[in-house]
Amino acid sequence: MKVPLLFSLSLLFFSCSSTVNKNNRNFKIFAHRGASSYLPEHTLEAYAYAHALKVDFIEPDVVLTKDNVPICLHDIHLEGTTNVEDIFPQKKRSDGRWYAADLSLEEIKRLEVHERENKGRRVFPKRFPKNHSSFTVPTFVEFIELIQGLNSTTMRTVGIYPEIKAPEFHQKEKKDITKIVYEVLKKYGYEKNTDQIFLQSFHPGTLKRLKNQFKTKIPLTQLVADNSWGESSADYEYMRTKQGILEVKTYAKGMGVWIKHLKDEPHFLTNIKDAGLLLHAYTLRPEKVNKTTLEIFKQADGIFSDSPDFLHHQ
Repeated sequence: MKVPLLFSLSLLFFSCSSTVNKNNRNFKIFAHRGASSYLPEHTLEAYAYAHALKVDFIEPDVVLTKDNVPICLHDIHLEGTTNVEDIFPQKKRSDGRWYAADLSLEEIKRLEVHERENKGRRVFPKRFPKNHSSFTVPTFVEFIELIQGLNSTTMRTVGIYPEIKAPEFHQKEKKDITKIVYEVLKKYGYEKNTDQIFLQSFHPGTLKRLKNQFKTKIPLTQLVADNSWGESSADYEYMRTKQGILEVKTYAKGMGVWIKHLKDEPHFLTNIKDAGLLLHAYTLRPEKVNKTTLEIFKQADGIFSDSPDFLHHQ
C-alpha cells in the first residue's frame, strides 16, 4: 500500500521536530504569514488557524496605506494576492504594478484576498482554491487584537513576529513606517512584554534606528536576503561574512536566514552560532522540503514555516 506523500512528510517533520527539541528546548516555530499552507496568507483566518495549531509566534508583514494605516501584506504591491486589478484598474502605476501606498484603507478593504499568484498563475496550485469563501486585508491593529484576544480566551501566549516591509520604499513615499509600526507595538504593550515579540527587517538602518533612536527593548532580527532580490540597499554578501555577522550583533539579537545560504555556505551557520546570535531559518514549505534541508533547518533556533503543524512540539 502506498503511503500518501503528505502523510509521509508529516511523519518526517514530526520526527525531526522531536530531535530538534531534544537538543534545543528553546526551539521556536513561527507561522509564516499565518497558516499559509491552508488559508490565503496574511488574512485573519490564516492567523487564527495558526494560533489554533499552537505555534510560538505568528509572522505578519507590515506595509502602509495611502493614509498611513499599517496593514498586513507581504508586498508593497497588491496584485499578487488581491483582485486590485479588477476593482481599481486606474490605480496601476507606469511600471504596471499596484501599490498599497496608493490606496486608502477604505479602498484596501474593498479588495478580496486570494492565494498568491505570479502573472496570473498560482504559485502553489494545490493550496486554498480561488473563488472559495471571502477574505480581506487586515490592519496591523486587527491582527494584534486577534492574537491578544485568542491568547486571552485560550489562556495561551502566542507571540508576534512582525516584519517592517520595505522601509526605504516607504521613506521615498514620505512615509515613516518604522515610527508608525513601533508606536502601535508600544501601545499594545510589546515594549514591556518583550518575550512575546521579535521585530524584523531586511534593512539594517531600520533596526539600528529602533535600537538607538527609539531605545527599544524589543528583540530585533536582521533578515538576510540575497543581493539579487533587491530587498534593500544593504550588501548581504558582506553581511554573511564573519565581520558582517559581528556587526549585526551590535544591534540585533538574531538573524533570519534563507535556507539556501545555510546549505551553500556552511560557515555562515557556524559563524552565527559562534557570535551568540539566534538563528531563525526561512522558509519551510511542504511543497519544497527534502531531507537535506530538514537536516539544516533542525540546527536553527527557530523555523518560519507555511505548515507550522508539521513542526509542532509539545
